[in-house]
Order: sequence, then structure tokens, then C-alpha cells
Amino acid sequence: MNRREFLHAIAAAAAAGLPVGAKAALDLSAGGAFYDAIERFGNVSLLHFTDCHAQLNPIRFREPNVNLGVGSAAGHPPHLVGEALLKHFGIRAGTREAHAFTYLDFVAAARAYGELGGFAHLATLVKRLRAARPGALLLDGGDTWQGSATALWTKGQDMIDAQQALGVDVMTAHWEFTFGADRVKEVVDKDFAGRIDFLAQNVKTADFGDPVFTPYVIRTVNGVPVAIIGQAFPYTPIANPRYFVADWTFGIQDEALQRIVDEARSKGAQAVVLLSHNGMDVDLKLATRVRGIDAILGGHTHDGVPQPTIVANAGGKTLVTNAGSNGKFLAVLDLDVKGGRVVDYRYRLLPVYSALLPADEHMAALIARHRAPFAAKLDEKLAVTEGLLYRRGNFNGTADQLILDGLMAEKNAEIALSPGFRWGTTLLPGQAITFEHLMDQTAITYPYTTVNELTGETIKTILEDVADNLFNPDPYYQQGGDMVRVGGLSYAIAPNAAMGRRISAMSLRGKPIEPGKTYRVAGWAPVSEEAKAAGGEPIWDVIARYLKARKTIAPLTLNLPKVDGMAGNPGMA
Repeated sequence: MNRREFLHAIAAAAAAGLPVGAKAALDLSAGGAFYDAIERFGNVSLLHFTDCHAQLNPIRFREPNVNLGVGSAAGHPPHLVGEALLKHFGIRAGTREAHAFTYLDFVAAARAYGELGGFAHLATLVKRLRAARPGALLLDGGDTWQGSATALWTKGQDMIDAQQALGVDVMTAHWEFTFGADRVKEVVDKDFAGRIDFLAQNVKTADFGDPVFTPYVIRTVNGVPVAIIGQAFPYTPIANPRYFVADWTFGIQDEALQRIVDEARSKGAQAVVLLSHNGMDVDLKLATRVRGIDAILGGHTHDGVPQPTIVANAGGKTLVTNAGSNGKFLAVLDLDVKGGRVVDYRYRLLPVYSALLPADEHMAALIARHRAPFAAKLDEKLAVTEGLLYRRGNFNGTADQLILDGLMAEKNAEIALSPGFRWGTTLLPGQAITFEHLMDQTAITYPYTTVNELTGETIKTILEDVADNLFNPDPYYQQGGDMVRVGGLSYAIAPNAAMGRRISAMSLRGKPIEPGKTYRVAGWAPVSEEAKAAGGEPIWDVIARYLKARKTIAPLTLNLPKVDGMAGNPGMA
């Protein structure tokens, strides 16, 4: 595509396809009219959601107030938060879009606008869009089978059934692999056979390098051959336990991807789309290196980005998107394909407001059926929160702080470490914390808690390694997740510093951490096979016990590092 073709209409487009000043963006009584401005365009339509993390029911999810970009990514999407994000994308404060895309006035806006997502409401929106867009394909970017109690307890079956009921055509994956290779293959070969294409061009056998999954498909939409290529999360065996996928390799694999793009074009594809779980920074770099991709529909980093970024490469331009998380958004990419190529497009990232979309009866019944056997356990009240509980942001969230405090108290530890996961729903002040809510923060297949005696030097090495993973200026060395959450220990971080020099001023109870001294450190979600063999109490049992003993959780004070060298960065409010 040329520059004119890609940039056409972007300046006039507002978030979610609504004019910035549209009355529907402010009027709480507008109902379903909020979605009426989504006019059909072109002859190929792709609907895309990603990173729903098994949230079948409507939820709240607070967007980050810290999402720092470093190097060339500083100051550019997706590393914009709050008012900087609104200004960049032309979104007016106080609107439904402002609430969906930012953390601003979160509690008040959440109470005014209600919850987002929920597969019954998403199903209604999908059906409405498909009715106006014959042949539209529904693409699932992965992280679908993990993130809730029921998904864990059914080995993802509740989500697998929901995907089929929703009408998903194609998916790729990440957290799905933490159910193990055998379970993934079972679903692909049985549940999905003839119904959903599970694509991953970058997953190969470790012995001979053979493809494990179908790399791409060509679907004909209104007479137009469209290639969809799957890109699974490239660092799965590093970010998650390798023993789940011991016989498979992953990786970004630019050269292999280029060959697949060229092959799809040679077979007549007039539009080529990458369904990616790389994360947006990786996709932005990949788009400069691989030619012939018209659009990347991305996920993994949970960035809700209202409009695409246009990236130049040797073959022209590639549109790069990221569609948020937790079922909050549905992306609509309309392409106009003429003369064997894409000549124009429209893109909207639609907030899925459950109050504005009636629940689809079939999907609601399916959800109720899956939840029924677990209802009593899901509804068990553990405590009440007096403050906002959320997870998301580069350094900490109040839900993470709660886990850290619980680990230190229950495991008699001086320091606690908790993974920088980006999934987990949000609770408003005054809400009861149920066992289901706790599982929304902890539901993984390796939930073991650990207690180790670590030297100060080892603790610094851990923090340095995670910091480089998050803030390496080369996106291809960023392996997903936010900074490890730290309890008890204070420190400073310089994201722009060189590897091994980002962490300083480590102290415990006002005293400097000594490199050779040993400290008692609690944690959870270890990736080693040794930790699996050792067992360890599941994190949800530890925190449930902590919550029950306290009954009321006062507003939490975040243990945040001192951040150096980031003054004025629009990724930090």
C-alpha cells in the first residue's frame, strides 16, 4: 500500500469510529445507538479480539497509568497513558471512549458507564457487525483459555465452547500452551477440527523443525482471497515453564515469516494479515523487516490502541494494531481490495459496553451451564475492599500489592516477589472480594508458592534481568510482562540505563541491602521443573487465608520504585 492509501481518513476518524463530539459518546441514555455510527466499508471485513483471559462475564479493567516506552518507542503508541493518550488520538475527556482507553477518573466513570465485555454481549455485537458485513471473519489473538477459575478447572473447555458459539474462525495462542502440548493438540485435532483454524507459523518441532500447527490459511471473502498467518507468542518457553512444551520451539522467525507471506501471495492472496501475539513493540519492529503484510492484528501486551500505527518497509506500508484485553474491545478492520491489492481501509476499536448490548441468549445459557457446577465456590466471600483493586502498569498495582502483603504475612518473609502479569480484573471500593475475583488474579497451571533464602546480590540480579526484559531498547529482547512486583524491598530503577545498571538504592526497612547477606524471600509462579516437583501451596490458598483473617482490606499503599530519567515521558502519569 502507498502512504495516501493508508493515511486516508485517519485524521477524521475518532476512537471507535465515532466523531469526537458525537452526542452518543456522552449520553448515557443513548443505548445501542452508541454503535450505530459503525458504517460498512470496502469488501473485506475482519473482526478481532485478543487477550480476553477467559473472562466470560462482564468485568472492569483499569488501564495503566505507567506504560513507559524507551529508545525509539518513547512517546509513541502504545506507550501513552491518560491525558497524553487522549490528546494523541483526539478523544474527548469524560466520554465512554476516554473511560475505556485510560485510567482517568476510573471509579466514577466505571460506576457511570458500567462493566465492559462479557461473551454474551460480545456475541450480540459480533452478530450485529456480521449482519452488515457478509463474510466477515472473526479472529482470536490468543490468551483465551487462561485467566479464570472455570477455565483452569475445565482445562479451558468453557472457553473452547464459547469460542465455537461466538463463531471464531481463526486463532493463535500463548497462555493456551500452559495447559500442555497434549491438551492443545487434543483441542486442535478434535474440538476445532473443521471449525476453527489454530495457526502458528513460528512453532516447530525441536528435533527436525517441522511445523506443529498450520502456519496460515487463505479464506475467500466476497470473492477476495485473504491470507491469515498465525504468530504465537515467541517467548513461551521462557516466560512460562518450558516443560509444558518441551518438544517445541518458538521464536519470532522473520525469515520464515517472509517466506510464508511470499508463498501466500504466490497462491493468489490479495490481502495478507498477520494474527499476532508478539506484543505491539515487537510487531512494530517486525513490520519494518517483513514486506507484503497489509495489517498486523496484534495482542499480548494488552494495549488498547484506538488507531493503527503505519509502518514503512521495503514492500510499502503495514498497518499495526493492538486490541486491548479482557474482552473490553472488539476491533473492526474493513479493507477495500481492488485490482488484487488493498487500496483503502477503515479501523475502529470498539469498547464492548455490556449495558448497551443485550446478552445473546444462546451464549448466556452456555456460560451459565459451565459456571453452575462451581457457583458456590466462585461466590465465596473472602473479604471486602475499601480501595480500588487493580492490576496493570509497569511497576505495581493494588491487586499485586495485596498478593505481596499476603505472601509476606503468611510465609513469614522479609521480601516478596510477584510476577508482572498483565491480566486480572478490577474491583471498585466497597466490593466484596470473592474467590472468583482472587482466581482472576492467580488462575494458572503452575501456582506454587516458594520461600527461598536469597543473597542481596541474587535479588539484584533478578531485578536487573526483569528490567532488561521490560526496558531493553530492542523490542526483540523484550519477552513480555511488566516489572516483577516487589514487597518489603525498596529500590530505584533507571529504565534508560544499560543492562545490569538499572537497579540501585536497594534497601529493607531503611537499611541498604547487603550483596552477601541472605534474605527470606517469598514468591509464586516458578517456571522451573524443580519447583514443580517440590510442590508448594497454591497461591490462591495462601491469599484466601490472608483475606479471610482480615475480612476488610483498607486502601493499599503501593510499594513503587523511584524511577530515574523518565521526567516528561508521556507513558507515566
